[in-house]
Amino acid sequence: MNFKVSGGNKNAEIKLNENRVGDILFLTVNMTMQKPEIPQPFLIEWNFNASDCYSTWNPGLLDIHGLAFEWSKLTMQSRLASWMPVQQLISKNGKNKLCIAVSDVDTPISIRTGIFEEDATFVCEIEFFTKPTSPTDCYTATVRFDMRKIPFYDSIYDTTEWWENECGYESAYVPESAKMPLDSLWYSFHQMLEREEILKECRASHEIGLDTVIIDDGWQTDNIARGYGYCGDWKVAPEKIGDMASLIKEIHNIGMKVILWYSVPFMGVYTEKFKEFEGMFLEGSGNDKTFFGLDPRYKKVREYLTEVYRKAVDEWKLDGLKLDFIDSFVLKGKSLEYDEKRDFQSLEDAIHALMTEIKATLTAINPEIMIEFRQSYVGPSIRKYGNMLRVGDCACDMLKNRIGIINLRMTSGKTAVHSDMIMWNFSDTVENAAMQFVSVLFGVPQVSVRVDKLPEDHLKMLKYYVSFWKEWKDILIDGKLTAQNPESNYSAATSTLGNKSVTVSYTNPVVDIRTEKAVAVNSSMHESLVIKGAEGKTYKTVNCMGEEIANGIITSSLEEIEVPSAGIIFIGQ
Repeated sequence: MNFKVSGGNKNAEIKLNENRVGDILFLTVNMTMQKPEIPQPFLIEWNFNASDCYSTWNPGLLDIHGLAFEWSKLTMQSRLASWMPVQQLISKNGKNKLCIAVSDVDTPISIRTGIFEEDATFVCEIEFFTKPTSPTDCYTATVRFDMRKIPFYDSIYDTTEWWENECGYESAYVPESAKMPLDSLWYSFHQMLEREEILKECRASHEIGLDTVIIDDGWQTDNIARGYGYCGDWKVAPEKIGDMASLIKEIHNIGMKVILWYSVPFMGVYTEKFKEFEGMFLEGSGNDKTFFGLDPRYKKVREYLTEVYRKAVDEWKLDGLKLDFIDSFVLKGKSLEYDEKRDFQSLEDAIHALMTEIKATLTAINPEIMIEFRQSYVGPSIRKYGNMLRVGDCACDMLKNRIGIINLRMTSGKTAVHSDMIMWNFSDTVENAAMQFVSVLFGVPQVSVRVDKLPEDHLKMLKYYVSFWKEWKDILIDGKLTAQNPESNYSAATSTLGNKSVTVSYTNPVVDIRTEKAVAVNSSMHESLVIKGAEGKTYKTVNCMGEEIANGIITSSLEEIEVPSAGIIFIGQ
């Protein structure tokens, strides 16, 4: 590949050094300047043969995986608080063609690929410093070009390990409680929280096997009109909650842990603290009308937020925090202007400092503390501070939930990957309701329906699937996850650990059995699955409520067996 460099500061010297190890090329990028300056964007550009390139993948893609045009390139925008710098070209048979990754996951970077019509090659670009950072006189990063013809997911897994082992982005400790299914009150309650209803819901959800509850937005305000105008003081709404410490104690007595929601950047105009922090807001981080985004480049902001969380965990005995909207910290407009009152000029460095202070403070109180982040703040650097990564909001959208789960599993190492909260309409069929759970089996399920108000068959289904997930938990979330047809948003996926495997068939009804014991879940619209390679093994099928449908012995190497929608077949048990 022939690389071309353009842009950058007037006096910057940018050098590239190549080192090839087999079919992996490492490109070291060195920029030096005579004196510290804020780095201006610079571009590395090259062409890549489009032969046998069928689709594109990056961790933020949840729909179209096409190749894009050179004049409208498919782009992965990355910085510390949003996504990660990796993009991949994939062949028709699901093999890696080119996986591009950058060692520096903190600096604002864009990776772009698009077809040049004149000669059927990709024009590929990496742009560094797409947003302003702190002044510096030198910068170094390594770009990893993986061209091995291996399964696309293996190249992504190797990239994740490279970040962890070679680039120094070690992830946070994950307590066992972060790997257990939970009840989130957001979709089921929204801001209409009420103490006794919360307790009723906790009793019902604990009875079916949910181990933690997330008390979401609304606990801090008696207002129920949504929005973030009342965020920032973080005082308990007395009419809804009463005393938070005693509520948490009651929930603990039920047998559940408690996580509490906070919108990290937002300061609303209806709060007592708003006037105190005027002049320390980031333009465009809120709606700049009823709520604003705090600027963590000010020491006072970081100290205030850290103390809010410390006090809550220490005095209320919380088990975890849901720290939301970190990707809403943005830098533009007047916030780009210099202010000597800040002790950081780089927003990314300030977010690092804030997260470091929060983690150190909270783990000193409770080493088992759970910290949840969600897409898009799920990259290697942010994983140092959180141990639960959740799919972004996609209410009722089982397609986006399954794609988000699989994408996160490939880029998150041992960090606990959680679904967006599953929900459904109670008038729907029990099979369709079960599909919501099936779509998130390879992550930790978060449930957000009123368990105490579920129809009888829906409750039976949910209780069965929670028990199934717990029984197969080690295979589902600790096994190696492989997925088929990324260009089709995955037709099937399998997680394997030792001699056991679990496959979910999303659209592909053929299940290839390669382990001694196996489970296949029918998430397709077919009423049967075709079992391959299990001749002579016993099987049992159940419906989505766990009721046995049939059992027997598989008599051929390719056998079609009736498995109802959202049903399960157990093989070799």
